[in-house]
Amino acid sequence: KQWYQRRVAITAGGSTDKLPYVTMGSGSLAAMSVFEDGYKVGMNEEEAKKLVRDAIRAGIVNDLGSGSNVDITVIKQGSVQQFRPYEVICKKSERQGDYTFPAGTTAVKSSHDMVPFSALRVTDEEVMEIS
Repeated sequence: KQWYQRRVAITAGGSTDKLPYVTMGSGSLAAMSVFEDGYKVGMNEEEAKKLVRDAIRAGIVNDLGSGSNVDITVIKQGSVQQFRPYEVICKKSERQGDYTFPAGTTAVKSSHDMVPFSALRVTDEEVMEIS
């Protein structure tokens, strides 16, 4: 078997896919574009780690929710090796000021301007068939 036949994605919903490469999470679209451009059959471990690093890096710099470090785990039969961090993409800075605000800083016009969810009603509805 080729090594890529053993790559399995397990989604949050529990479904599985066997693919040569997978991406998941909020930065996955940017990461997938790197895999689509750089993946080739027969890559050695260092080439694969570089490709994974580049894909995660693309996810980080194109998505504010993707963190700041590249962490890589290499799983082989009989061993697991973690590289944490493999690379630091964006070093966090120190806060420059005090970001605590006293109660009442943000004005609310009045509580009766807010519409409770229970007061909303559907006035028009269309059900679409999925075939």
